Amino acid sequence: MNNEIQLQQAPTKAFRISAIAALCIGAFTYMVGLVNADMALNEKGYYLIVILFGLFASVSVQKSVRDKAEGIKTSKIYVLLAWIATASAISLLCIGLYNANLLLSEKGFFGIAFLLSLFAAITVQKNVRDVQAIKDNEHLLANEKVRQSKTAKPAREKPIQTSTDKEQGASVIQ
Repeated sequence: MNNEIQLQQAPTKAFRISAIAALCIGAFTYMVGLVNADMALNEKGYYLIVILFGLFASVSVQKSVRDKAEGIKTSKIYVLLAWIATASAISLLCIGLYNANLLLSEKGFFGIAFLLSLFAAITVQKNVRDVQAIKDNEHLLANEKVRQSKTAKPAREKPIQTSTDKEQGASVIQ
């Protein structure tokens, strides 16, 4: 992590809630579509695994991109694998829907719910990281202030000598 503390604005509560709502709506509608779809159980399992894989892969892409932007070391192979996994999940969904015996409207329903879920998962992950970064920065700033107050040298009091003190050789601290 960088030594300098950057100030940033936290995502608003409304934005965080709307991102979570979009994720829940996307995932819920996808699952409702799976339950109501007229397909074999193994096909339903395929589509369930595809969305779970896609959600994990998209969050992994967001994390690796964010780490790179913040200067946190991330291996190139991990970033590449995260992008490949995300592209694979989208491709698997497209191939599965292309070959499925579903109405075109049902295929579109699954595709849109899938993409909404992926986008919302990325946004929720970004919000979580933003809020955590702000909390960490506040903690660092508080620690820095405490450290500075402990290391600051108190002002030394200088003795003031009066004319009578000079004669006696004594000093009075003000």
